[in-house]
Amino acid sequence: MRHIPFPFSRATVAGALFLAFAGLPAAAQELPTKEALGEALFSDTALSFNRSQSCADCHNPMSGFADPRDGGVVGAASRGANGTSIGDRNAPTVAYARFSPAFSVNAKGKPVGGQFHDGRAATLKEQAGGPPMNPDEMGMTSKAQMQERLKENPNYARAFVALYGAGVLDDPERAYDAMSDSLARFEETAQVSPFDSKYDRYLRGEYKMTGEEDLGMTLFFSTQFTNCNQCHKLKAMPASAGETFTNYEYHNIGVPANAALRAANGKGKAFVDHGLRGTPVSTGSAQDGQFKTPTLRNVAVTGPYMHNGVFQDLETVVRFYNSYNSRTEKAKINPETGKPWGRPEVAGTLSMTELEASPALDDRRVKALVAFMKTLTDARYEHLVK
Repeated sequence: MRHIPFPFSRATVAGALFLAFAGLPAAAQELPTKEALGEALFSDTALSFNRSQSCADCHNPMSGFADPRDGGVVGAASRGANGTSIGDRNAPTVAYARFSPAFSVNAKGKPVGGQFHDGRAATLKEQAGGPPMNPDEMGMTSKAQMQERLKENPNYARAFVALYGAGVLDDPERAYDAMSDSLARFEETAQVSPFDSKYDRYLRGEYKMTGEEDLGMTLFFSTQFTNCNQCHKLKAMPASAGETFTNYEYHNIGVPANAALRAANGKGKAFVDHGLRGTPVSTGSAQDGQFKTPTLRNVAVTGPYMHNGVFQDLETVVRFYNSYNSRTEKAKINPETGKPWGRPEVAGTLSMTELEASPALDDRRVKALVAFMKTLTDARYEHLVK
């Protein structure tokens, strides 16, 4: 069983983590809580068909719980456990995912919450059970096969019974449900969502923003100079503790298709990703091309960006948004390609009210916004910020 070490464990599972990541045999490990069991499972390659891939490969705890690997398409999508399949979407970070509410349609008729880019999993537990059985991801063929994998490990066998009850590993459905639950329990821990970035420390009076960061923060929370906070702010008041920097709503912002990714995964130019509209939870054609607004926590270290990884640089993302408001020649050009921005993959349902709600930004303000977003990086990843 291969583990990726976590150098930032909390006291609640410290003892289990020490054993789990000290290289001790599985039988010698102790997993006293559902969270500790979930953490062990999170980095266990036995959860994939050919025992080559764990959850932590696509959600690396050393890289903002996103996928730092190339995958053959400059990190835009993860390669499956079979070594050949390549997905069509960028692996979202697991960090702070626990704060996304269960998928629902709010009083305004807008879909909110859920997991994955398209909300097809209502809860974190449901999301955790998805990748192991996805043939393009971890590739397990049945819940019964997963049941047998879990029973192979005597440490798991003891832990599952102790934490989920006698006979839990005797039934494939119960075993799979318990596995999914323990993974979700780990993803809900404070070590995955610590709220210890420069921004959080600023709120506590422990960090002083630079002039550029302070300008970016002012712009970000402004209702006059940008519209960032219309979608990337959850709390009613600006500069609030516990802010996740997303309201969990769904929008079509006109992201172009990632041609390189489509060439690599074989879907081709004709394929269209319909986002929320392509899921069973969709309620109508107005949701075509919509994707859930992602958290901006750790955004500086979890590129490439957008649901399909089409942009490599965070500044490019800001300039893409700015292209809806600026009429300069420079604003029409994607700085990564030197060519005009690609056409929206899905047209006709763009959230133009939000996209065109702010004045154009000059270079100084673009860079200030990027500087502020870098302050949203968890302390353990600050060394990765460029």
